[in-house]
Amino acid sequence: MTERLYYDNAYLTQFHATVLDCFAKDDTFQVLLDRSAFYPTSGGQPYDTGTLGHARVLDVNVEDGLVWHTVDKPLARGDAVEGRIDWARRLDHMQQHAGDHMIAGALHRLMGGVTIGLHISSDVSTIDVAMPEGVTRITEEEIRRIEEDVNEHIRRNVPIRCWFPEEAELAALPLRKKPTVSEHVRIVAIGDDEMVACGGTHPRSAGELGLVKILSVAPARGKMRVSFLAGQRALADYQRCHDAVHTAAQLLSTTAEGLAPAVAALQERLKQAEFDLNRIKQEALFARIPALLKSAEPLPGGARLISGFVDADAAALKELVSRLIVQPGVIALMGAKTGDSTVYVFGRSADVTADMGKLLRECAQPLGGKGGGRPDFAQGGGCREILAAACEYLREWAQGQA
Repeated sequence: MTERLYYDNAYLTQFHATVLDCFAKDDTFQVLLDRSAFYPTSGGQPYDTGTLGHARVLDVNVEDGLVWHTVDKPLARGDAVEGRIDWARRLDHMQQHAGDHMIAGALHRLMGGVTIGLHISSDVSTIDVAMPEGVTRITEEEIRRIEEDVNEHIRRNVPIRCWFPEEAELAALPLRKKPTVSEHVRIVAIGDDEMVACGGTHPRSAGELGLVKILSVAPARGKMRVSFLAGQRALADYQRCHDAVHTAAQLLSTTAEGLAPAVAALQERLKQAEFDLNRIKQEALFARIPALLKSAEPLPGGARLISGFVDADAAALKELVSRLIVQPGVIALMGAKTGDSTVYVFGRSADVTADMGKLLRECAQPLGGKGGGRPDFAQGGGCREILAAACEYLREWAQGQA
């Protein structure tokens, strides 16, 4: 068993140990020490990083009570080595883990939620909670209530205690949930109303978190997932939001408090401007109809082919083709760029016998596109080459009909 020094002192950042084993694995080395202050990945909390002598610690894992350190350089068996913990990373994880306990405790006390999992990533921390009656969402007011409860504990700087109780004491403790292990049970208590089994690292008091901010609450795999930030992460998030809000407010010549209504007003103006622009574009598009009819390509048999790409959305393109084929003897094969793809509308006058649905389908599919429709009107999408293929197909068809 590796003596885990962080159990007794989560603030220990330097220690000395003896190398018990070291062997190569892939491009790294696995090192076993007689004692270690490095926290191994467990309970949703990531591993510590730092150095062991001249080697960088890349990962830390525990197996059968042995703490294995993944390092980038070999260490000699039997050598004494100094370990140094990356304190910034350790403190961040201590703050996130304590924040998890406090949110979980508040959810349990105030709403009956049972936390079933913690995950601390490099940017956001999350906990999954089984709520009464399978609830997977709570209101903004309920979120605020949980958040204020946690930060009230922080303001009161309630103590955080970590210890290994004797069996009799353990049996009498008011734990939030039953321990997942039966031996060597470590308890973490935060103030007077949060107590649970946990092997993670934690600060000495809630005040060291500074701030906890709940970012979101959403369904996840049938449970309720709470995303949050604690400590320095929460402060950094506030600073980013503060800068973004005040920059946006300045751009809109308003205050932070006036930003939301200013953005709403801007959205309304933008919506009206887009409506007006689309109307003007459609008027300009439909004004081209006489010129398109005049420049139509005559086909064998008397029909006229109008083809090309225009600047229009799908609805306007459909209307354009509909207006073109009101004239007798017209076949209109038109396309328009919309987003990352090209849409097509093919139509023909009532006195023309070409099958537009078949034409579009047979020209689009070989080129990775799709489409189809009635004999007189079809719609689809795909690459720009479809139009040229359709025009050539139609010319050959018309030659055969002549």
